[in-house]
Amino acid sequence: MIKCHGIGVVDMFTEDELVRYERQIIIPGWGEQGQEKLKKAKVVVAGAGGLGSAILNYLAVAGVGSIRVIDGDTVELSNLNRQILHSEKDIGRKKVDSARDKLQSLNPHIEIEAIGEVITEDNVFEMVGDYLIVDALDNLPARYLLNRVAVQRELTLFHGAVYGFEGRATTIIPGKTPCIKCLYKDVLPGKIPVVGVIPAVIGCIQATEVIKYVVGIGELLINRLLIYDGLGQKFTEARLKQDPHCEECRLPRSFTIGDER
Repeated sequence: MIKCHGIGVVDMFTEDELVRYERQIIIPGWGEQGQEKLKKAKVVVAGAGGLGSAILNYLAVAGVGSIRVIDGDTVELSNLNRQILHSEKDIGRKKVDSARDKLQSLNPHIEIEAIGEVITEDNVFEMVGDYLIVDALDNLPARYLLNRVAVQRELTLFHGAVYGFEGRATTIIPGKTPCIKCLYKDVLPGKIPVVGVIPAVIGCIQATEVIKYVVGIGELLINRLLIYDGLGQKFTEARLKQDPHCEECRLPRSFTIGDER
């Protein structure tokens, strides 16, 4: 190991790591201190599918030190139009095992923990622990469970969702923003249509939010829902307010959506 040049950053990185992360370390406001924060960060990504593929790839190459991947599914042929962590040779394997192998090959300097289980009310608190939470799921009931952990443990949650050519993302900080229960009430039935580029776009936005949050740089999507229209090739933004009647976070302000700009 070698000493880094930043104050208080000692013996954190190998020479190879400093070369690997050089282009981001030189970003103003980042530096070796920012890279140290990433190396010490613990992030759980729930879902190793379309959103998870983009999120996990970019958190891994950025140098997030501990990544926990949760997904109870196995790789299927129908996944491969969007789930770029996996290939045909992975069909039948657990997604978390395929993801772990790919991510470890991308960056051997980080730790990848694979949990091949379905999220339930009984296990969600244990699986999330005290990690930052990234929602890369495709079903609302499981998202509600992540939301409950985030609210009760005051953990930041990075939310993304896709449908067809549309995607959306926001960053949820309990006590400061609406929670997922404030935002969504209805469950969409059946399979969700999606083209692979949309979860790639939204997953990259979520990964960007995680990185900014950990490093302490830039402006987060707090109380803002970023909406991407792939067909119209445009981004719009909706202002969010908390639902005073929310059964999960029970925050004292009204919720409105539609103030797009």
